[in-house]
Amino acid sequence: MIYLDNSATTKPYKEVLDTFMKVNETLYANPSSIHSFGGKADDLIKRSREQVADLLGVEGSEVFFTSGGTESNNLAVKGTAMQYKNRGRHIITSRIEHPSVKKAVEDLEAFGFRITYVGVDEDGRVDPREIAAALTDDTILVSIMHVNNEVGTIQPIREIGALLNERPKTLFHVDAVQACGKIPLDLHAAGVDMCSLSSHKIHGIKGTGVLYVRSGVRLSPLLSGGEQEGSLRSGTENTGGIAAFAKALRMHLKEREESLPHMEEIKGYLRKGLSKLPYVTVHTPEINSAPHILNFSIEGFKGEVMVHSLDRHGIYLSTTSACSSRQHKPSETLLAMGVSDVRANSSLRVSLSFHTTMQEARTFLETLEREIQSLTKTMRRSR
Repeated sequence: MIYLDNSATTKPYKEVLDTFMKVNETLYANPSSIHSFGGKADDLIKRSREQVADLLGVEGSEVFFTSGGTESNNLAVKGTAMQYKNRGRHIITSRIEHPSVKKAVEDLEAFGFRITYVGVDEDGRVDPREIAAALTDDTILVSIMHVNNEVGTIQPIREIGALLNERPKTLFHVDAVQACGKIPLDLHAAGVDMCSLSSHKIHGIKGTGVLYVRSGVRLSPLLSGGEQEGSLRSGTENTGGIAAFAKALRMHLKEREESLPHMEEIKGYLRKGLSKLPYVTVHTPEINSAPHILNFSIEGFKGEVMVHSLDRHGIYLSTTSACSSRQHKPSETLLAMGVSDVRANSSLRVSLSFHTTMQEARTFLETLEREIQSLTKTMRRSR
C-alpha cells in the first residue's frame, strides 16, 4: 500500500495508540468526579494541557480541548459572533476556507451577519490589502486558514495579524489544521487570537482537537452542559484522546526537525516528475506552499476516475479535501484561483507524511504514467 492522502488523515503513531489504550484502561474515571480516581484523570488532562501549551508557546489557560478541527472552527467563528454581536455583525473570510469555516459563516448570515469573502490570486494566496480594504468599524472577526488543505498555499498570517494589530475590536482566527507541525507559527507574535488544531492530522487520534484562545478573548459556548473546559466546551472530557493529542504533537514536532528536509525532497521530486507527464498541470505554487501537499490535474480525465484507477494498484490519494470529495463538484479552491472548470474537475491531491519514502514516490509516478497511457488508449478506441 502507498498512502498519499495524509491531509485527509494520518496513521496514528504506535506510541500514541499505546497512550490512548493505557489511559482508557487505567484512568477511565470521569475527570469531573470528586473522588481520587476522577482526580487522577483530571490531573492527566491538566498535564496534557500544559504540555500542549508549552509546545505551542502559549499559556495553559489558553488551550481548550475540543472534538477536532471542525468543532474548533465552529466554536471560534460562531462563538465570536454570538459573544460580540453587539459590537458588530461583519465577518471577513476567504473563498478557499475549509467547509467548517465556510458553512459556519453561511449559518451566521441567517442571523443577520454580513460576510465578506476575499479572493485569492492564481497561487491561491490571500492579499492582506484586500482584507484591509474590507475592514469596517462593524468587523468583529477575520478568519483565514494558515495552509490551504487542497493546494497547500501558505497564507500571509503574520501580515494579516499585523494589520489587525491596531484594531482590538476585530479578532483574528486561524485554521492551522493543515499547517500544524509543518509550518511554524508564533501565535502571540503573529497577533492570532484563536487557532484551530486537529489531532488526527498529526498522527493522533480522531475525535480530539484544540482551540487556542488568547487570554482576554471571550467566546459564547456552542454546547451547554457540565461546564467543562472553563465552561467553553461542555461534555465529559476525552481523557485518552487528550493525552494522545499531547503525545502526538510532541512527537510530530520532534519528527519535523529530522524529517522535513526529506519530505521537501520528495515533494520536489514529485513536482518535477508530474510536470513531465502528458496532460498534467501542477496547481500548487512552487514557493510559499506547505511541504506535504501537491495538487495537479490531468486534462481529459475526471479526478475520481484516476483515484479509482490508482486504487486498484494500492495507491491512495484524493481529488479535493476529504470533506468535499464525495460531493463530485469541481474544487472551489481551484476555481477561485482561476483554474478552468475542466481542469478543476480533473484535479488530484497528493499529501505526504514524514513517513512517505522516495521509493513510494517513484512507484506512484511510474504507475500514474502507465494509467494515463492506458486510459488514453481506451478513450481513443471508444471514439
